[in-house]
Amino acid sequence: MNNIYIPPVVKNLLIINVLFFIGTLLYKSNGGYPFVEWFAVYYFDSPNFRIWQPITYMFMHSPVDYLHIIFNMFALYSFGSILEQRWGAKKFLIFYFVTGLGALALQWAVQSFEIYNQIGHFIPNINEYNPASQKEFDLLRDIYFGPMLGASGAIFGLLVGFGMLYPNAELLIMFIPVPVKAKYIIPIYIIIELVLGVGKFQGDSVAHYAHLGGALIGFILVKIWKDKNDTFYTLYE
Repeated sequence: MNNIYIPPVVKNLLIINVLFFIGTLLYKSNGGYPFVEWFAVYYFDSPNFRIWQPITYMFMHSPVDYLHIIFNMFALYSFGSILEQRWGAKKFLIFYFVTGLGALALQWAVQSFEIYNQIGHFIPNINEYNPASQKEFDLLRDIYFGPMLGASGAIFGLLVGFGMLYPNAELLIMFIPVPVKAKYIIPIYIIIELVLGVGKFQGDSVAHYAHLGGALIGFILVKIWKDKNDTFYTLYE
């Protein structure tokens, strides 16, 4: 354990995420979680939207599903540590936040398109609009008053970045008894997210398009940044 090294940006991101999570659990009001209302992100036209939320949502995680933060933080440590050591602190921090913002941008774009398909407007006046059906009402309610939270968009960016830079790294995946190379498992994971996002299965509250947005921006950034002469961590390549 004394030999474990966590680069400074990853370490601080882990600490901030844990502090936000603890604050969310400790500060409850009338059975709800005010931290979620304040720091998760809402649709940009929602009355609950605040200007800081596109940043703070990346540090928020579900207070009722502990696996949400556990898996995200494990992935941040596992993949983020390698990428930060390769890129350096500044470049890694830019990558992390840009992919997180890209995740939100795609999620908002999809939500705007869904609203337009239902009512013919991208930004209805939520205070005056009277939905014509229960389906329209449910759609507007979910988009305008459903918070999005979690580091998953940025984490998907890290996964894609790692897979592009270290395609032959062998990963141990839960329920798969043998190691699988990153160049195989990560694209499969992205395809699954796409299927789940397009399918919109009942009861699925995961923001799959945010995951895809983080993955897309991660792909673009690595394509721009990748130095073909870079031999750092060649043991993975």
